[in-house]
Amino acid sequence: MADKIAGVFVPVVMAIALVTFLVWYFVVGAGFEFALSCGITVLVISCPCALGLATPVAIMVGTGKGAENGILIKSGEALEVAHNVNTVVLDKTGTITQGCPVVTDIIATAGDSRQFMTVAAALESKSEHPLAVAIMEYAAENNIDYPQVDNFTSIPGKGIFAQLNGEDYIAGNAKLLADNNVDVTEYKEQIDLLADSGKTPLMFARNHKLIGIIAVADVVKPTSKQAIEKMADMGIEVIMLTGDNARTAQGIAKDLKLSRTIADVLPQDKEKVVSDLQAQGKVVAMVGDGVNDAPALVRADVGVAIGAGTDVAVESADIVLMKNDLLDVVSAIRLSKAVIRNIKQNLFWAFFYNSCGIPLAAGVFYSLLGWKLTPSFGAAAMSCSSIFVVSNALRLRLFKVDKDEAAQPVQQAVTAVTETAPQEEAPVCPAACPAEAPQRPEQPAPQGNTTFMIEGMMCQHCVRHVTNALNSVEGTTDIVVDLEGGKATFTAAEDKLERLKAAVTEAGYEVTEVIKAQTVLENTENTKENTTMVLKIEGMMCKHCVMHVEKALNAVEGAGAVVVNLEEKQATVEAAPELEAALVAAVKEAGYEVTEVVK
Repeated sequence: MADKIAGVFVPVVMAIALVTFLVWYFVVGAGFEFALSCGITVLVISCPCALGLATPVAIMVGTGKGAENGILIKSGEALEVAHNVNTVVLDKTGTITQGCPVVTDIIATAGDSRQFMTVAAALESKSEHPLAVAIMEYAAENNIDYPQVDNFTSIPGKGIFAQLNGEDYIAGNAKLLADNNVDVTEYKEQIDLLADSGKTPLMFARNHKLIGIIAVADVVKPTSKQAIEKMADMGIEVIMLTGDNARTAQGIAKDLKLSRTIADVLPQDKEKVVSDLQAQGKVVAMVGDGVNDAPALVRADVGVAIGAGTDVAVESADIVLMKNDLLDVVSAIRLSKAVIRNIKQNLFWAFFYNSCGIPLAAGVFYSLLGWKLTPSFGAAAMSCSSIFVVSNALRLRLFKVDKDEAAQPVQQAVTAVTETAPQEEAPVCPAACPAEAPQRPEQPAPQGNTTFMIEGMMCQHCVRHVTNALNSVEGTTDIVVDLEGGKATFTAAEDKLERLKAAVTEAGYEVTEVIKAQTVLENTENTKENTTMVLKIEGMMCKHCVMHVEKALNAVEGAGAVVVNLEEKQATVEAAPELEAALVAAVKEAGYEVTEVVK
């Protein structure tokens, strides 16, 4: 906007200055000095400083204010386009919902539930889909062992194929089973009931015959409903985009104020949905978190990524929401509107100033009223206009995200889902998803003789990859991988440690420290006289931060047990009182700030 205006404004002002000089010198017959003074005053008073400052200062303050509130805006163009958004497309899993699905119902049509879950876990063990993670977590909680499958094949958006003990298995949605002539008519009523409850039914078949159904539910984020309602109140069309079947999508959407729900969308078709909306003349913002959302994020007029999503999604987006909260989409649009409004105000006052100042500088009123500006007075007036524009832009610092719209505890949402779910013969998984990011269910106390401190684990996929890597070395037992602590504990012979480190490295992670049982015992003895200190820490934003702080505190010699809580922004440390300064210094060196130490 400012570029277009400046492209016209600058040559027009230069022309006015030249005409002013020519008229006073040749037409009116004033002296050369007088005519030149009028021309110079026109140039000085209309110097486009205010015009040039109007946009960049407002954008700079706006993006800074967004960053303060966890909204990272990558460019001024994204901020400018966002105020025109009239359609927001929301991915379901991980965007509207927690992205941490849990198993809620198990229906075994052949054999008992445990036998069926053994087969299901075997089939899903090689899949990285969030629903597969939910099944594997359920199997881990219930101590269900499973064999290895052969010829595993994943069909994006549909399901998987695999062989087990020489038999063919299929697992996935109704479309995949129908394509492979698996009859589910007998159980259609139960499948529909699960889908109507907002659950995703996964069907399993052996040799083209149904053997069971697993329903997985993903809890809607506490603030999603509120955010969608606010966008609707702003006149924005809100669309949910999901690969789930229509019944499941409607089950989730029934309590949300969505304009439309588009279901049964294959991953590769999300970009086409956004493109079709743009072809209808809509300005589209796409909000997503997964690898399969990346093409749609790039295609959209404004791509918005959930901060806890994949690196590909974050890199593809124009705006990143660090707090994984859909209310921040509302805040981003409001911030964009505030910035554009501020820019227009600045441009208006810049033109108003020039409209008054240029005629005075050109001497239009000199013959009638004797009013004439000197170049020095024009320079002072120009400086005042710049100060006015900058001051107006700085008012954006007063922009506030509504803090009263904080989420209710997620556990309430999980409880609501499990209480209203049809129980039938299905056990309910007690796992709950935290507000920040998926966490592994509570682990038993480590029994291994060795601990690897591991850098790079971010989610349950990472936990599975590390577990599989350790399992690949023969003789390794008692494996417990702790995502929160960034470590893996196991029992293995000492001569296997290098092979285990290599396996973890090959899986894409880094073993930063090896702790043997003897070292652990020594540290435990050293902490007998320790006291508990709680360090209040500023600056932690994600799981990486937790890992960095935990690693920094563990590096302090003499420190005992360390527990870092991201939500509370604090770390609890067992350590002698004289280690307080060393602990604070370690956190500071890691890039964070200790604001208070409570003993």
